[in-house]
Amino acid sequence: MNDHHLSLGRLTDYLTGRVLDDTHDERYRQKLARLLVEKCGFAKEDLTPRFKLKVSARGRQAIIPIDFLITLSGKVGMLIKYGPGSLVTRHNPVIAAARIICPYLIPVAVVTNGEDAHILNSNLGDVTAKGLESIPSKENLLRLIENCDFQPVSAKRVEMANRIIYAFEVDGSCPCDTDICRLP
Repeated sequence: MNDHHLSLGRLTDYLTGRVLDDTHDERYRQKLARLLVEKCGFAKEDLTPRFKLKVSARGRQAIIPIDFLITLSGKVGMLIKYGPGSLVTRHNPVIAAARIICPYLIPVAVVTNGEDAHILNSNLGDVTAKGLESIPSKENLLRLIENCDFQPVSAKRVEMANRIIYAFEVDGSCPCDTDICRLP
């Protein structure tokens, strides 16, 4: 548990049934999971929660969590990264994550603080919609995936994406944040 987060007890994870620390941040993650299943129409099996992304930059490595990956038709079509506060400051690292999680560019990246969301075109970095209600439904994401070419990301872009994520998510993290795992 993060020392700087208020523990409100324990809760049961909506997707996995695991018992987790009940924090304000975790309550937002649970709200997002319910929204994705109950409003957007995704099956629980479509969602990969708490994906551990290994990043490296200049000989340093770390593992950061990505809150949700959404896989349809055998392809990851969307990733969602939660973080409290400003959404604009989270655009670059989430787009970078969309470039390195898979050998192809994940087409949709979402940043959210649990109250608002920015839906991003991962290729262009543009905000295509705002608001939790604008997160693509399963039907809309399936349509989008059918029209994507899922081109590989170049080695240079992967390298730059790793540096961006490391700078924002690792170097810029709170020293007491136990969600980030710095590797030796």
